[in-house]
Amino acid sequence: MATEYDVPAIRRTHDILRVLSNRRAPVKAAELAQACQLAKSTLYLLLDCLEQRRWIERKDGGYIIGLELMALGFAYLRHDGLQAAFHQAASAFVARSNEVVQLAVLDGYDVVYLAREDARRPVRLVSDLGLRLPAHACALGKALLASLPPEELAACLPAALPRVTDRTITDLAALHRELDGARESGLAQDLEEVATGLVCYAAYVGVTPLGKRVAVSTSIPTDRLDDAHRREVMEGIRRVARDVALRVVPGA
Repeated sequence: MATEYDVPAIRRTHDILRVLSNRRAPVKAAELAQACQLAKSTLYLLLDCLEQRRWIERKDGGYIIGLELMALGFAYLRHDGLQAAFHQAASAFVARSNEVVQLAVLDGYDVVYLAREDARRPVRLVSDLGLRLPAHACALGKALLASLPPEELAACLPAALPRVTDRTITDLAALHRELDGARESGLAQDLEEVATGLVCYAAYVGVTPLGKRVAVSTSIPTDRLDDAHRREVMEGIRRVARDVALRVVPGA
């Protein structure tokens, strides 16, 4: 087993960036020092270094994630041809159904949103790129969990399932029933479990050559989801998953 080495400067930089990535407004240095448990002298050295490289930027007396860090992060999608494959399949879905499509990867027990193709109409979403959600609470997460071998699934499930909305599944037996249904139908769903008034359907894509376990989903406000549209988007998101898999998953 490889030895885990700790490089303090890298660990502290990671802590700073994680705090900034989880905030929608600029974070002041004093708040960063408290959140990251850093001495101000150490913090300011790191902030200056990160700002020089445009990993972070100053705004309104605080700090935000910088343009260079965003550009570096988007390189992740270029591996495996995932970005091009998703865009092509998702664009076709949007042209047919006029609903948003999202791409996400499983990271531990979190779902991380990687890409999104927006519909040609406004919709309230919770899927900012880079956002993390607990896998049990969203359709994407259920699709990804359902794809895991039993031993991997058992190892990653937490002892307690946190609640995101009043409708989030927090019972392990109920979650397993949902995963069984996703395996049988090829489709996972969440019914206002992440955001009130929003229903999501997701389908598993597969594992890319570089080991990314990915899925796609669509999110639709409940007030425009009649039976005919529901059937259309459910079949449509399965088709998106198949199209992406044919381009990036070996043997698909």
